[in-house]
Amino acid sequence: MPPDWYVADKGWQEFWTTERCYITELLNDPSSPEASLAIARVEPGVTTQLHKLAGTSERYILRKGEGIVEVGGQTRPVAVGDQVVIPADVPQRITNTGTGDLEFYCLCVPRFRPDCYVNLE
Repeated sequence: MPPDWYVADKGWQEFWTTERCYITELLNDPSSPEASLAIARVEPGVTTQLHKLAGTSERYILRKGEGIVEVGGQTRPVAVGDQVVIPADVPQRITNTGTGDLEFYCLCVPRFRPDCYVNLE
């Protein structure tokens, strides 16, 4: 039996969302309610759905590509290494302006739950 502090690879699979992006959840478990971590992948030319996370803040950490992020009605170009801090309940979306996929980590505090997602379109 492994120790409590060890979490084995769960073989997470990427999946398509109605938000118009692909998600791979790396950590999203009720046993760790304080945070969740995922990788989002947005194809070239795609803008994700305008949405907010009720009661949950989010941080994007760009790992591949480039785009324009919109947070609370303000826009900003983003590229590899940039971080975007999105407070809870603030509208957000991102557009891939590059020729390849845009990928970023999504760190949610507390952890992402489907019922906190609010579609604003």
